[in-house]
Amino acid sequence: MKNVLFLCTGNSARSILAEAILNHHGAGRFAAYSAGSNPAGRVNPFALTTLEKRGLPVDGFRSKSWSEYAEGPEFDLIFTVCDSAAAESCPVWPGRPISAHWGIPDPAAVEGHDTEKQAAFELAFERLKSRIDRFIALPIDSLRPEDLRHELAAIGREAERA
Repeated sequence: MKNVLFLCTGNSARSILAEAILNHHGAGRFAAYSAGSNPAGRVNPFALTTLEKRGLPVDGFRSKSWSEYAEGPEFDLIFTVCDSAAAESCPVWPGRPISAHWGIPDPAAVEGHDTEKQAAFELAFERLKSRIDRFIALPIDSLRPEDLRHELAAIGREAERA
């Protein structure tokens, strides 16, 4: 089982969605977690609605700091899912996990009617699910670390063009 951490600034939307998607679709192979450098203090209700619509569990999610994981678990992979977290200084993680940046536009920043906000969350979900599906399909255990880094970066770059 590989431990995976999804990082974002607020840990209220994108990283929560990614955690839920990987725990659901990668069950048995991956244990996903999420955290933020500056947690919002609550999970965005549109994130929970989006997960619920897709039949994914919504219980137990909370916005939390990455400092909660300073003592473990040890992570095998770390993904930043927002641009601001990619530019920040991240803590030094034990075990030297492989990391990649998979930037997703912030659905929580969308203003307007609830239908527009929900559409932004649906789009973020689809983009994350597409990347996670490609990630899950990789032969992770047989790839050399440098090859895995290359594959993970390619997933992020290709999705940015979509």
